Amino acid sequence: MERLFRYTLTLLISTVAICQFIQVITRYLLETPIMGLEEVAIIPTIWLYILGSVNASREDTQIRANVLDIFLKSDRARALLQAIADTVSIVVSIWLTLWAWDYFTYALRVDKETPTLYLPTILYESALFLGLVLMIAFTLWHLLRNLAFLFGFRQRPDHAPADPDYPETSEVHEFRVLTDSQKDTSHD
Repeated sequence: MERLFRYTLTLLISTVAICQFIQVITRYLLETPIMGLEEVAIIPTIWLYILGSVNASREDTQIRANVLDIFLKSDRARALLQAIADTVSIVVSIWLTLWAWDYFTYALRVDKETPTLYLPTILYESALFLGLVLMIAFTLWHLLRNLAFLFGFRQRPDHAPADPDYPETSEVHEFRVLTDSQKDTSHD
């Protein structure tokens, strides 16, 4: 699943960057903008935003204020706090998904098209509803894993215990790998 998201998000961000690069070159250097390029670029842009949020839900790395984690000492207390946060996230996401469903059904009923290329707008208008459904699914998965730990069905919490003074993130891990490789190649 991680590979799917990695390649999909890389493809989407590359497509958006290429579209913007082409638009800048044609508009400002050649002074002939490509008509409809914004209509094409909005599709991967919106899907990039939404699938990025889905990926953050999958990894359980959504931005949050974990102030209470600093004061909680046990894995059980952290898992309980995370379960409460996941429950609130699911409730809010369901509420937003109901609105997104109304908009999605409206978009299907109206069957709009873009003004220049006549692309069906449902290509990007469906992203919010589908993304919210996936975010609910992944958040529910994390909630179930936290509850399983709290009720004794799992031996370890969903996340390893974190040191609040030195959080272990993927960026910290990548930095550690880079600095270790530089130590190996440098000769003092």
